[in-house]
Amino acid sequence: MRIEKIDITNFRLLNDVNLRLEERTTVIVGRNNSGKTSLTELFRRLLQEKSPSFRLEDFSLCAHKHLWDAFVLKCNGSDEPAVRMALPAIEVTLTLSYDKESPSLGALSDFIVDLDPDCAEVVIAIHYQLKDGEIDTLFADLSFDAAADVEKQKLAFFRAMKDRVPALYRVHLNAVDPNQPANTKPMEWPRVQDLLQSGFINAQRGLDDTTHRDKDVLGKILEALFNTASSKSADDKDRDAARALDTAVQSVQDQLDGDFNTNLKALLPAFSLFGYPGLVDPDLRTETTLDVQRLLTNHTKVRYAGVNGVSLPEAYNGLGARNLIFILLQLLEFFKSFKARQAAPGVHIVFIEEPEAHLHPQMAEVFIRKLEEIAAVFADKFNEGLPWPVQFVVTTHSTHMANEARFEAMRYFLAATDKTTNFCTTRIKDLRQGLGDTPKEHREFLHQYMTLTRCDLLFADKAALIEGTSERLLLPKMIGKIDVGRAVDAKLSSQYVSVIEVGGAYAHIFFKLLEFLELRTLIITDLDSAKKNAKNALATSKVSESTHTTNACIKDWFGNPAISPAELGQKTPAERTHGKLHLAYEVPEAAGQPCGRSFEDAFMLANPSMFELDNVPVGDREDSIWDKAQAVKKSDFALKYAIEETGWNVPRYIAEGLRWLADDSPAGPPGVPAAPPAGSAPIPAPASPPQVPNA
Repeated sequence: MRIEKIDITNFRLLNDVNLRLEERTTVIVGRNNSGKTSLTELFRRLLQEKSPSFRLEDFSLCAHKHLWDAFVLKCNGSDEPAVRMALPAIEVTLTLSYDKESPSLGALSDFIVDLDPDCAEVVIAIHYQLKDGEIDTLFADLSFDAAADVEKQKLAFFRAMKDRVPALYRVHLNAVDPNQPANTKPMEWPRVQDLLQSGFINAQRGLDDTTHRDKDVLGKILEALFNTASSKSADDKDRDAARALDTAVQSVQDQLDGDFNTNLKALLPAFSLFGYPGLVDPDLRTETTLDVQRLLTNHTKVRYAGVNGVSLPEAYNGLGARNLIFILLQLLEFFKSFKARQAAPGVHIVFIEEPEAHLHPQMAEVFIRKLEEIAAVFADKFNEGLPWPVQFVVTTHSTHMANEARFEAMRYFLAATDKTTNFCTTRIKDLRQGLGDTPKEHREFLHQYMTLTRCDLLFADKAALIEGTSERLLLPKMIGKIDVGRAVDAKLSSQYVSVIEVGGAYAHIFFKLLEFLELRTLIITDLDSAKKNAKNALATSKVSESTHTTNACIKDWFGNPAISPAELGQKTPAERTHGKLHLAYEVPEAAGQPCGRSFEDAFMLANPSMFELDNVPVGDREDSIWDKAQAVKKSDFALKYAIEETGWNVPRYIAEGLRWLADDSPAGPPGVPAAPPAGSAPIPAPASPPQVPNA
């Protein structure tokens, strides 16, 4: 039994999403404020509270609009069904799958309402909605005047809703027939908590708080382990250990009841000494009670073995080791708690938030690899090999952890602006489904490449795919030059741009992934001009003499393996833009000027005075730089102009590409060329060469 799918509506950033879970581990990645925390918080409310409750602030901003619309309908005289239909509700739908041949379905049985013997799914619908008959109460004493200040009326309306929504909304639980959604069965809320057990491990940022007090975070887990071991349904070994603790404490308690309390009583004064009229001496006595739980919570600390009989406090260990130990102990406590339940839940879902906090990158990689093995070890060692039906949901900002996970296990949370409401909402991109039609060899290449290079595509605001070493070393300086004169929020250097060195031979393999991630991306590649030699094979040649390009990225982009440099020179900006992807390759700096074949050629042509080209006729400059560019050692060339000589102009094709990347204007859907900008012309005929300020 496992959770197959989760559909969520109107909760915070999760306005309308569906999330498919893997059988064992699902890794959730994405930029900050993309909805990952919203998911965890929603399940914390549903599975850890006796009666889930929400506030107005928990509704998505889109839902706020619907609440206002329902109010306006009510004020305009619409009937109750229409108003109720317009009212927003927080909705969660869980789809579970199960084995039809299982001898016992336990708590799941109550949720099966279909009559189809072939059906192996259960649907659970959770609605946080207005109680029946409360529409008048919800909008009581509120009025709407279309002729008055609407925004001022909205402020008063939502101020009232902050108190009324929690008071008048309630959670409703129904089992739903997967084949006939109209066939539902009301359920009591405790039933879903009998079916689904949860666990939450928060990001342990507090582990490093040792300035004012020793938190002893690990010691707190001992109390939970003791409580589990003391339960009636715990196994014999755990109960014996708990009883032994109780016996040890009782022995100390007997000692306290004797000499300790007798001497402690001597510290209390006789109240008759105060001589206050009417005050009868109450003859106070002392009684000190020991409680195992309090001892574990407040007076038991975890220590690490030291030397010379001196043990070291918890805070003396490294943060990474402490965090890992904390997570492992929490997982063990979750497992023991699951095993100790009298009626075993069908599914145990465990959320782990940012486990990489304080972890060394390699330790983070090992953790995500070993997570499923840990569950298997617990089942084998503590449960006689019986499986632990746990599903892990891991949220992370770690490129090491994300790249170590399988593509199929990742869910990409994308924060996007709703075009109709202009509100920010989350869209969940399922890499298992989104890359399903990508050739297997391409998926394997992407995964291996991202793992080896610690690629941060999944967390970036934008991306730049570049050709090689020269571009990589000089790109920060070029971005700085492009940013001169731009507003602070429009500067590319203020945005998180993932720079990936892939070369012209592999960039096209990233197209499908980039389009799926909807990541605004600039692809900077070389023209790689060539012509056939005497042996009828393509050989490197000057652009003006070439008939072909050997660049696989360019040929794939235009779907033409025989495209010529002359044709490429006539392509418009619109033809070099597909959705959120833009292709940049060498172009002439101005009409009638030569075109470079590679970055080094183009750099020289963009800075003629730095390469003794001022006195060379424009028509001869291609020949003049040919041998110079061929002899360049790329890394030395890039370092020289990145550090020593920085007063240069950015080559036109890169300058135009970086400006496009910095621009957040909307693009068309993936795979569809964006509309050409007004007055756009083929590349060889610009009005004038771009002038880029020196750094």
